[in-house]
Amino acid sequence: MVLGRALILKTSGLPFVERFVRRSFLFRPLVKRFVAGDTLDEAMHESETLIGQNLTVTLDYLGENTKTEDEAIQARNTYIDILERIAAHPKKQDLNISIKLTQCGLDLGDDYAEKNFRQVLEIGQRSDTFVRVDMEGSDYTDRTIRMIEKVFPEHPNTGTVLQSYLYRSIDDTKRMIQLGARVRVVKGAYLEPESVAHPDKSKVDEKYIEMSQMLLQDGNYPAIATHDAKIIDALKAYAKAEGIDRSRFEFQMLYGIRRDLQDGLRDEGYPVRVYVPFGDMWYPYFTRRLAERPANAFFILKSLFKG
Repeated sequence: MVLGRALILKTSGLPFVERFVRRSFLFRPLVKRFVAGDTLDEAMHESETLIGQNLTVTLDYLGENTKTEDEAIQARNTYIDILERIAAHPKKQDLNISIKLTQCGLDLGDDYAEKNFRQVLEIGQRSDTFVRVDMEGSDYTDRTIRMIEKVFPEHPNTGTVLQSYLYRSIDDTKRMIQLGARVRVVKGAYLEPESVAHPDKSKVDEKYIEMSQMLLQDGNYPAIATHDAKIIDALKAYAKAEGIDRSRFEFQMLYGIRRDLQDGLRDEGYPVRVYVPFGDMWYPYFTRRLAERPANAFFILKSLFKG
C-alpha cells in the first residue's frame, strides 16, 4: 500500500500524466467525488446540502505555489470573496475557510505573503469567521508555524494544521497549545523523505493519537481530521474517559469520503465538519486523495486495458 501511494505521488508529477488525467473521461466521476466543482457557486450549493444535514463546512479554494504577485493577489481576492459570501449567509456560523500560504505568495517572500494573509484575516474578523492555514510540504512547515505565531496575537481567528507523520509535530503541537491557536490534526498526504517523516504507518498512527490527546486535554477546540475508524474510536473512548465534553472538539472529514462515518458521528452528537474543496486547480489535491486509496487508481488503469 505504501509502495502504491509513493508510485502514484511520483508519477502524478509527470506533465503527460497530468494532461491525461485532466482530459480523460475515466477520471471525471472520481474528480466529482472529491471536488465540489470549479466555482464558488458550485461549492456553496454543496455546502448548503451539508449544512442542511446538520454538518458544518470549511470551504477550501484549491491551488498552491503562486509564482507571480498577480496570481497571489487573485488568490487573496478569491479568499475575500468567499469570506464576504459567508458573512452574508444566514448560517455563517456553520462556515469557515482554509487557505494556503503559498497561494498568498510565500514563494515570493514571507513579508509579502504575510501582508496578503493579514488582509484576509481582517476581513474574516469582521464576520467572526475562522481562517485555517493548511499545512503544505515539509519545506514550508517551519515558515508556516512561525507565521501563525507572528499574526495570532492580532488575529486570533486563525490556526493551522499539523501532520503526524513529521518527526517535529509533537513539538509543534506544544507550541500551538502554548500559543492558544486552533489545530487540525492530519496524518499527512505529501511524499516526504525518511529524514523528516516516519516511514511506518503504525508510527504515524501512534503519533496522531498522541498529538490528538494532547490537544484534547489542553488545546483550543482541536479538529480531529481522519477517516480512520479505529483512531476515531480510540479518541472517542479517550475523551469519554477523561471527561472531555463533545463540544470542546470536532471531527473533520473530506468531501466525498466516508459519508457513513460523518453521518454516524453526527448522529452520536459529535460536531462534524466537512472540507469542501473547489476550483480549477484541483489536480494536486486530487492526486493526493487518489494516493490515499491506490485501489481507485488501479481500477482505472485496469479499465484502460479492457478489450
